[in-house]
Amino acid sequence: MEALIPVINKLQDVFNTVGADIIQLPQIVVVGTQSSGKSSVLESLVGRDLLPRGTGVVTRRPLILQLVHVSPEDGRKTAGDENDPATWKNPRHLTKEIDAEEWGKFLHTKNKIYTDFDEIRQEIENETERISGNNKGISPEPIHLKIFSSNVVNLTLVDLPGMTKVPVGDQPKDIELQIRELILQFISNPNSIILAVTAANTDMATSEALKIAREVDPDGRRTLAVITKLDLMDAGTDAMDVLMGRVIPVKLGIIGVVNRSQLDINNKKSVVDSIRDEYGFLQKKYPSLANRNGTKYLARTLNRLLMHHIRDCLPELKTRINVLAAQYQSLLNSYGEPVEDKSATLLQLITKFATEYCNTIEGTAKYIETSELCGGARICYIFHETFGRTLESVDPLGGLNTIDILTAIRNATGPRPALFVPEVSFELLVKRQIKRLEEPSLRCVELVHEEMQRIIQHCSNYSTQELLRFPKLHDAIVEVVTCLLRRRLPVTNEMVHNLVAIELAYINTKHPDFADACGLMNNNIEEQRRNRLARELPSAVPRDKAAPATGDVSQESGTGNWRGMLKPSKAEEASAEEKSKPAAALPASPQKGHAVNLLDVPVPVARKLSAREQRDCEVIERLIKSYFLIVRKNIQDSVPKAVMHFLVNHVKDTLQSELVGQLYKSLLLDDLLTESEDMAQRRKEAADMLKALQRASQIIAEIRETHLW
Repeated sequence: MEALIPVINKLQDVFNTVGADIIQLPQIVVVGTQSSGKSSVLESLVGRDLLPRGTGVVTRRPLILQLVHVSPEDGRKTAGDENDPATWKNPRHLTKEIDAEEWGKFLHTKNKIYTDFDEIRQEIENETERISGNNKGISPEPIHLKIFSSNVVNLTLVDLPGMTKVPVGDQPKDIELQIRELILQFISNPNSIILAVTAANTDMATSEALKIAREVDPDGRRTLAVITKLDLMDAGTDAMDVLMGRVIPVKLGIIGVVNRSQLDINNKKSVVDSIRDEYGFLQKKYPSLANRNGTKYLARTLNRLLMHHIRDCLPELKTRINVLAAQYQSLLNSYGEPVEDKSATLLQLITKFATEYCNTIEGTAKYIETSELCGGARICYIFHETFGRTLESVDPLGGLNTIDILTAIRNATGPRPALFVPEVSFELLVKRQIKRLEEPSLRCVELVHEEMQRIIQHCSNYSTQELLRFPKLHDAIVEVVTCLLRRRLPVTNEMVHNLVAIELAYINTKHPDFADACGLMNNNIEEQRRNRLARELPSAVPRDKAAPATGDVSQESGTGNWRGMLKPSKAEEASAEEKSKPAAALPASPQKGHAVNLLDVPVPVARKLSAREQRDCEVIERLIKSYFLIVRKNIQDSVPKAVMHFLVNHVKDTLQSELVGQLYKSLLLDDLLTESEDMAQRRKEAADMLKALQRASQIIAEIRETHLW
């Protein structure tokens, strides 16, 4: 299981090369208030002076410290740039001798080896000032340091700025909030172990480190408490209750350590001497707890905790890396390969777009829209739902009232009274109604045209991701397809207009479906004729005596009843009786006053219609309705067919040849296949991340199952 920590260190190195924190790796995060001894604890674990020390804010950037245990015989040599992919394949060719038993390396200085730990401390200070400035400001950008030594256990630690309350020097007013957010950023990682450092000469109940640790780890499953400065407690007091966990229990334990004082540091007291003195102090003050406290026990405990923690996190970590690798592979595929053969690429993209466009219309597209109707499905909806319902909502007699029909009948008869309902009036009125079908038909063409435009955007967004790489090509394709659709629109409109004009050109009263309506009209006329005959030849009058009466009736019909052959109304019968009296014999020509009434007095609009007029109007209405329904059925069937032939199918058939003809030209190649500015950069970043994830997956796969137990 010892091999687990180097595995995590390798993973950390891999992801550091791409500068990403997408994987939350197990590590130990040191938190505590300012000057509580965090850096001193880390130095004790390393066994060397390597961190900047002093009063006030010293640690102003996170320091990710990887401790790598090397055996004494391997201490004379080290691998080269472990972050270089070439080293992963063959690490030996970069191996070089190092004249030291302990050394360090920074990520930002690449292959530079530091054997002098004073140089390491100076480099940390310089790097901190380079990013954070020389005032007291902080920065969230971490410094990566790796220490190789035979005196350390394998650990990965993160040293963070100490929590503070009051800004000092040039620190911003929200320094407390900045540090708190920085700490939470690291300890919120569920795969981290929190090392909460508290000084023994402060009350444990006021520990800021334990408080912030409890916020992200309320159960305390990953929190270990460290009590520093045991030698600085007030005379007569000790930390026995605190170390035994009687004050505040901590699940992973509480470990006490003794750090070097500032005087010891100034006097160059070594860490080895400090650990020896610490052991003596613990034996004297806390003999029963000496073997469960101290820096060496802390190092072993941290090593054990980290190994077990890594073991628990590893399966989830492996899954996470594999999922991310698949995601980045997909992302890289969507960015496409750099263009080598521009001619072939352009032809391929044009063909793919044309195919996707046609497939979207046919309903066989790779990406099916689930939120709304699209492509061919929407065109079908326009034809059968929108257009169909609109036509059905058109009233066959809309805009016609009885007076309009009556006036049309009169106008169609000219100066002569009509014996039958004139056909011309029917044609005149039915054409007026058929004309109303033209507007919804043209609107149907417009809706289909709009949907064909929307399909362009759909194909660009969902189907052909490659087009997004080449914005100029995308714009050119949209322009060509839009122009093609715009050219077909007038042709389709003309055809639809002609379909309505064809119906208007010839009113086919011999249409098979119109036979029933004609039969109805004939029956009506036959009934009128029978009524007239019955009135003209009453059963009590002999046929030879009925001749004068016939002349009278026909004369009355010619003057009083202008339509002809329907049964007269009661008013007309009364008028006829008066005229048939002997005293008022009808003269050869009409009276003057009566003639003026017929010619000059207009028919009142609101007058009550006679039975004959009502029957005439009903006949015309029924004929109009019957013929209108026939034409509406024809239009409802023929307009979608015309739109499909002249617009949809024509665009489908000619789209690819149109695109190739307009865009596949050698002069346009370079311009059309110019990538967007950030595409190359994003492709490189995705490729680097994918390489790192694949390497990480390989590293984890190398762990044998025996290492986990």
